[in-house]
Amino acid sequence: MKKPLKIAIVTVAALVATPVLLVATTATVNAVATSSETSSIADYGERVTVDGRRMNVLVSGDHEQTIVLLPGLGTTAPALDFEPLIDELDETYRVVAVEPFGTGLSDQTDVPRTAENITLEVHEALQQLGVDRYVLMGHSIAGVYALAYTAAYPDEVVAFVGIDSSVPDQPGSEEPIPSEALVLLSDLGITRALQSIAPDPYEGADYDEETVERMRGLAARNATAPTLVDEMDRAVRNFADVSGTTFAHELPVLLFVVADEEEVDGWVELHERQAASVDRGEVVLLEGDHYLHRTRSPEIAAETGRFLEQLAR
Repeated sequence: MKKPLKIAIVTVAALVATPVLLVATTATVNAVATSSETSSIADYGERVTVDGRRMNVLVSGDHEQTIVLLPGLGTTAPALDFEPLIDELDETYRVVAVEPFGTGLSDQTDVPRTAENITLEVHEALQQLGVDRYVLMGHSIAGVYALAYTAAYPDEVVAFVGIDSSVPDQPGSEEPIPSEALVLLSDLGITRALQSIAPDPYEGADYDEETVERMRGLAARNATAPTLVDEMDRAVRNFADVSGTTFAHELPVLLFVVADEEEVDGWVELHERQAASVDRGEVVLLEGDHYLHRTRSPEIAAETGRFLEQLAR
């Protein structure tokens, strides 16, 4: 999870400076556009039943070893967002991209978005698929959830692979996310207006236009819906619950980290310390932004293969 405070300040300032008539117009346009976008999203993946609700998962590749992908906080269409990485990994592995409740095509839920509950739900989805031995690969805040997950199911997880993953006690993790302001800005259409002039987050990534449109439609539907908002509101508590903790010493850990991260002080050093806390831990530095899997998937797949092959020797 990266610091969202600067984004909130900029967007709130934009709201204050916007005339009332313009706000009314953007709100109407946003409502109409969101309805149109979400009604035309093409289906993908398959649904499994978890706690009486439907969770979407995408399974790709038919191989003996399995990699399970978990998204970062705010990734509104995980299976689509991971598509460049899935395309690289499924040549060697069976890849299972889980869309936790409130993301992608999965149902919303009123179950609190604690690390414990998310862990239980993801595990139940994997049980429904008959997946009981796998590498857990997670982006951003999935690094926090992985601590709870690997502690709960140590006999199932072969290794953890982090993609610029969050770590306990990282600077900024104690700062609440201004979710109420983000919901208001979204409802008023200000977020959509700002996005229209902001840099394209998918520029340089290997997505086709259909996939980008589906991700945008699901972002409009999920980004400020109750489930993700609750997860935002619980982020500080979820970080606090893993303060001072490490992975089990015997769990192999491979961490892909943005080499020139400037938002979080000591970002690389924090991951080097986490890797050093286990018997077999490595850090691989990559140039890029927080969403390394969008632009550096070939390197992530190659290094993951190398790491897992070493474990098998």
